[in-house]
Amino acid sequence: MARFPKIIPVSDLRQDVAEAVRSVQASRDPTVITQRGRAAVVMLSIREYEQGEYERQILYALARGEREISAGKGHDLDSVMAEADEILRGNEP
Repeated sequence: MARFPKIIPVSDLRQDVAEAVRSVQASRDPTVITQRGRAAVVMLSIREYEQGEYERQILYALARGEREISAGKGHDLDSVMAEADEILRGNEP
């Protein structure tokens, strides 16, 4: 079952920023900050942000590979695996 994100009005955030930061760091879930009753920004722990960026890089590489295959281009398996290893080590390909 999907979980609902934690929501904090910006006025509450102003009153206790330190507690909001602690809460976000302790949780794997994003916190939505609202302004005038509407979602304005999302606060996310650096750990979760970095994980999301890592996953985005992998998905980007896969999508690029799909485009290359569709265009009749491509790379051999060894070079693809080498690029994947670089991403897994945290290096740019």
